[in-house]
Amino acid sequence: MRRYKILVVDDEHLIRWSLEQNLKKQGYDVLACGSGEEALRLAQEESPDLVLLDIQLPDINGVEVLERIRDIDEEMIVIMVTAIGVLETAVRAMRTGAYDYINKPFNLDELAIVIKKALETQELKREVAQLRTNQPKKFNIDSIVSESDDMTRILNMVYKIAQSDAGTVLIQGESGTGKELIAKAIHYESARSDRPFVAINCAAVPETLLESELMGHEKGAFTDARVQKKGLFEIADGGTVFLDEIGDMPLSIQAKLLRVLEDRVFRRVGGTKDIHVDVRIVSATNKDLLVAIEEKAFRNDLYYRLQVIPLLLPPLRERRDDILPLTRAFIEDFNKEFGKSVKGLSVQAEEFLLAYDWPGNVRELRNVIERAIILESDEIMQLEHLPLEIVSKSTATPDVGSLTFILPPQGIDIEDVERELINQALQATEGNQSQAARKLNLGIDAFRYRMKKFKLL
Repeated sequence: MRRYKILVVDDEHLIRWSLEQNLKKQGYDVLACGSGEEALRLAQEESPDLVLLDIQLPDINGVEVLERIRDIDEEMIVIMVTAIGVLETAVRAMRTGAYDYINKPFNLDELAIVIKKALETQELKREVAQLRTNQPKKFNIDSIVSESDDMTRILNMVYKIAQSDAGTVLIQGESGTGKELIAKAIHYESARSDRPFVAINCAAVPETLLESELMGHEKGAFTDARVQKKGLFEIADGGTVFLDEIGDMPLSIQAKLLRVLEDRVFRRVGGTKDIHVDVRIVSATNKDLLVAIEEKAFRNDLYYRLQVIPLLLPPLRERRDDILPLTRAFIEDFNKEFGKSVKGLSVQAEEFLLAYDWPGNVRELRNVIERAIILESDEIMQLEHLPLEIVSKSTATPDVGSLTFILPPQGIDIEDVERELINQALQATEGNQSQAARKLNLGIDAFRYRMKKFKLL
């Protein structure tokens, strides 16, 4: 856990000593001095997290010290310590940028609370700033792994959309193709990136609550509405609202969404006041909305309002050039997350990944790689590390070189064949298990499992 550094500045030795001892007991690193000049030197050289600064100093007024500290580091927290009767000076200090002030004689327990709150507030600000810096990098277009021509064209279009003033975008594609990732790229590549990105799954929220989630509600609008609540459109003002699975939105909400799309105006549930917002609305669905219109499950006018700018994401089976680049990216991500050191896949494992149809698309591929990295410890991911459905449903066939296996008319026990192959591999490598495993294209864990199974260990 991080230890915070506090600088105590007071010309009274007893107060400095008392504060120093008390703060050290609370787990802080403490510096102390009795003059403004010394305080400025320590602030410059030691970069404390917080300064307890007495206003009455022998050489420089505390407020002037505060002003000069702000020049050194405007993020440094400064709490002024004042004598009763100099309130005007304390107010001036607050206007200059002091976090708070406390009067002498002070209660050490109260001071501890003020310090703790100030440091927590500063830490929260740092986390928010870090998120604002990192989120755009995490979700920008360059972070999307793609080498196929189809996805390259789509990402070029995503960039153009992000840079435009387009207020409505519809993303269509099978489940797991990365619709939310594209929605985030549109947001974080745009001028709206410093404003909220809020998402809601229209299929996951009950009809009775969906309108309240989107539009908000007034106090007393319904039984459980004890307080006023802002909806997602209001929260995201200036940013982006992502409506996932919009094809499952109830017809009663679709009519109200249409007004938001047309005028960017809505009313909270139970409200009478029009609320105007500036939001980009990105919708996504894995359904054929034209079929939904024929089935009277989706409004025709809403569909044409949504698909001003349509994006159709191809399934992974139609962009096989992306399978191995995505696999390598997932391996790198999960190596970091789980502390593993997988370097890649065997040629045979790659062939089976490329030949599989991936009904679950990119999400399924990601889950397959995550599972393999969690359960296996080999540096090279082998075919047997892949789930059975990948191997059984893939159109690839195991490479057996020039060998031809002929099944005897009377049949044979497959385990006898496997035991014999394990024995032959061990004999050929003089008992070296790692080399024997490689001869059979097995990972060392899988090879040792078979040795135990056949009592060869």
